Amino acid sequence: MKKPYLKIKGMQGYGKSLFKGLMMLLLFPLSLSAQNQKAVKETHSNAEIPGVLKGKIRTIYGEPLFGVSVKDKTSGTVVTSDKNGDYALLIDSGEVAVFTLKGYLSQEMTVTGSKLNVVLAESEKQQTVVQRLYDTQKKSNSILSSESIYTKDLLSSPVTALNNAISGRLSGLSTLQSTGLPGLDAAGYSLRGQDPTVIVNGIPRELTSIDFDEIESVTVLKDALATAMLGMRSANGAILITTRKGEVGKQKISFTAQTGLQTPVNLPKPLDAFNYASLYNEALLNDGKAPVYSAADLEAYRTGSDPMGHPNVDWYKEILRDNAPFTRYNLNTSGGGNNARYFLAVDYLDQQGLLKTADKNSYNTNSDFKRYIVRTNIDVDLSKNLTVNLNLFGRIENGNSPGSRSVSTFNGRDVNLRVNDIFYGLATTPNGAYPLRNPDGSLGGNKDFVNNIYGQSTQSGYTLSYGREMSADVSFKRTLDDVTKGLWLKGLISFNTNLSEVTSRGKTFAVYQGQNTPTGVKYQRFGTDGTIVAGTSLNTYQYKNFYSELSAGYDRTFGDHHVKALANANIQSIYISADLPLNYKTLATSLAYDYKEKYLAEVVMSYSGLNRYADNKRFGFFPVAGLGWNIAKESFIADHVKWLNTLKLRTSYGRTGNANAGYFVYNQYFADGDGYYFGGGSGTFVYSVREQTLANANITWEKADKFNLGLDLGLFNDKLTLTTEYYHNKYFDLLQIRGKNSAIIGNTFPLENIGTTNYSGLDFTASYRNHLNNFNYYVSGNFTANNKIIKYQDEVFRQYDWMKRTGQRTDQVFGYEADGFYQNAADIASSPKTEGYNPVPGDLKYKDLNGDGIINQFDVKGLKNNKPIIYYGLSFGFDFKGFDFSALLQGAQNRMINLTGATQWEFQNDGKGQAFEQHLNRWTPETAATATYPRLSIGANPNNQVNSSFWLRSGNYMRLKNMEVGYTIPQRLAARIKLASIRVFANGMNLFTISDNKGIDPEVYGTGYPALRIFNAGINIKL
Repeated sequence: MKKPYLKIKGMQGYGKSLFKGLMMLLLFPLSLSAQNQKAVKETHSNAEIPGVLKGKIRTIYGEPLFGVSVKDKTSGTVVTSDKNGDYALLIDSGEVAVFTLKGYLSQEMTVTGSKLNVVLAESEKQQTVVQRLYDTQKKSNSILSSESIYTKDLLSSPVTALNNAISGRLSGLSTLQSTGLPGLDAAGYSLRGQDPTVIVNGIPRELTSIDFDEIESVTVLKDALATAMLGMRSANGAILITTRKGEVGKQKISFTAQTGLQTPVNLPKPLDAFNYASLYNEALLNDGKAPVYSAADLEAYRTGSDPMGHPNVDWYKEILRDNAPFTRYNLNTSGGGNNARYFLAVDYLDQQGLLKTADKNSYNTNSDFKRYIVRTNIDVDLSKNLTVNLNLFGRIENGNSPGSRSVSTFNGRDVNLRVNDIFYGLATTPNGAYPLRNPDGSLGGNKDFVNNIYGQSTQSGYTLSYGREMSADVSFKRTLDDVTKGLWLKGLISFNTNLSEVTSRGKTFAVYQGQNTPTGVKYQRFGTDGTIVAGTSLNTYQYKNFYSELSAGYDRTFGDHHVKALANANIQSIYISADLPLNYKTLATSLAYDYKEKYLAEVVMSYSGLNRYADNKRFGFFPVAGLGWNIAKESFIADHVKWLNTLKLRTSYGRTGNANAGYFVYNQYFADGDGYYFGGGSGTFVYSVREQTLANANITWEKADKFNLGLDLGLFNDKLTLTTEYYHNKYFDLLQIRGKNSAIIGNTFPLENIGTTNYSGLDFTASYRNHLNNFNYYVSGNFTANNKIIKYQDEVFRQYDWMKRTGQRTDQVFGYEADGFYQNAADIASSPKTEGYNPVPGDLKYKDLNGDGIINQFDVKGLKNNKPIIYYGLSFGFDFKGFDFSALLQGAQNRMINLTGATQWEFQNDGKGQAFEQHLNRWTPETAATATYPRLSIGANPNNQVNSSFWLRSGNYMRLKNMEVGYTIPQRLAARIKLASIRVFANGMNLFTISDNKGIDPEVYGTGYPALRIFNAGINIKL
């Protein structure tokens, strides 16, 4: 039966077509329902024919599968399953029936009777199509370096940010989460050591908050061949996010509700007031000063007999909740017919913070975050050869936090910095500093601590943040098979805008220090009790993105020869706040050829420019070439080794670019300097002119020559797949300030293209998926070894090789090499002298690297080794009779962290800071043989607290990043209440961690908001 398409004939026909197209956008669910019913009737027109094979096709969860292609392998006859999963195919006994559906493992089964029920398992990691920048490609003839994950993996993670959900799942991609603060808890990410370009539905964009249910796949593009068409944004790799589309079939509706609890993974462990005071006295004695806490003071702290004068406040317990709720709801629907397909999703997220609130407040002071997302993707066939796509996206974010201490000092900082201020106070305020409340209920404090932490958290007003993002993408694709088979043309226009605002409604509060007197308690006030101000709103960020693209492609097979070509032209204008626009212009093309999917070759070129460079130095050329050989296709392999499906050797090499131009730095700018009066104080005031940073008229883009060598293996009908890749990327013309500069010119030297750094490493991924009857299982692992060594840096003269930055890691830490503790005066006398410091027993001792008998700057060296850091992930799972389980282990090896600052060192902030459990293991004459910490001192210690190997600790860890268990109720039970399926599940995030540093989270440590452990449960209902 001929498909009904909209016709376009002349302007009059065009008007009718446009009207029909608009009506379809509104009425297509009803139209599709009617078409689906018609398709079902046609499918069963063969039901009464003798010899027909019948059966049901379901998922492993018992859900009926609509649209499964059932093919007689001999005759080629094809039918499709209906909405109930039923099919009927005329086929002879002994023939082979092939069952296929996108996203599921195909099955071939020999017909032995008249009934055959089939269960199809999902095959998300077995996809036969590779996502590319502007199109797709068959996996069998692709030679670029890429890797993908799909919706199911993302949905098993109860997190708010995509960055956290992809952690440990893709080789080459490493993540590091530095905070658990609601709304800002997205992990940083790096692709082979670089910050990749993020592309959403083919458009370069910022990676913002996104709903996992709307994502079809996340793909990393790693080598030059995969990214060269990006031109000046091709050097750092790319992350492709492709959202879901509707498919021909009955309307599918899915609703998910989930809720969980968040708890801190780790918090600093401060000392109680008694131990703090005891160690404080000890530190004073070590510094040659008299103790300040008497025996009576210590006893009062120990017994708690004087909570006002000798308090012992566990600030973390008083300010933080034990847990905080996490809630998410998602509703999405999809479907379509011959004329239109649609996908629609709405998502709501509520992530509450850890701060306690006060019942007396009529407003919220917690660090909460709420997010609302709407996504609509619609495809409409205006004719047999013309398809229009409309993608609409909207997101609103509302954040909340405590207010500012002083409204007059509010300067538009990010709202969540106030939360960090509270956590800094928790980490640096001694338990005995002041009582939380005085006997009369007033807030405790004194002249040294005028910011009561509880007051900061609950009595300083509140601050609201608001974020809004909207985007609209409209594209058309015209197949030109009527001109020549395989030719197509596509156009795309996109607009994206993002706005952030902060409203501060702060108030001041006073603290009081109580003192016992013969007539009772008297209080001294510090500060002023105020009322909430009306509020000050500031626009903190504004972003606009205009993108347009025109591309043409050709994909055709001539016998054993296959040719694929693509040409793309695009322009993008980005406006950030009040800056002038950032304009990218790129022309790119690719040409791929393969012979029997055995010998493969591809060439990619782009010509790209950016308006931040001078007119005569604005455009660059970026060529890349790649070759591949699938040895498994050779007859001497294919005819004899049936279990080997793929043995592909591939390589690529080429030049890529990175636009790191700054803000029109090729021009020299001047600004107002100091002013002077001419003619006395009542004369004319004239400003001087000050030259800003020197211009660099020769600035150009950074470049990278990238080499990639890969091997792909597919074994046992692709049940076992392995991919390993070696890469060596030379980044040069990197922008740096010359080390050999001079202050004699009276100005700052500009950034120049002079640096060179090599990034090299190994990526490996292996996956095995199989089943034993109804027991389906899989295991998949990946690791990335990445090294980044500075090959050239214009640095100041350094006398010794160990002092030089060239030849070291890009993240190298420089300092002294620790050599234990000074044990006594004799040890000090026989050791090298420390320049500018007289050590005492218990101080850190350092190695004299140049042997001159003096410890000084000439003994500073690179402390990290130059071995590659390894990031890895291991996921595994199974499903059986409705039960499913999955888990992800993620970690790192050969990683180092520098543990310094207020939570590691004692009595900071001029001696007013906190002390912690690790300080109990300090050096004393009695513990000299077992001490793990230097002798204590008050405030900053110029010897013990400089950068040294003593503070550089192992950052190795393995974390149970994610685990999920679920159960799908039998479909026959769900059908009784007119549902397709019901699945209940429970999952968790950051469930446990094995680390070399006990009591310290390997990713989030210090004074900030901690990483969170999440326990979550939910239900998914499908109609």
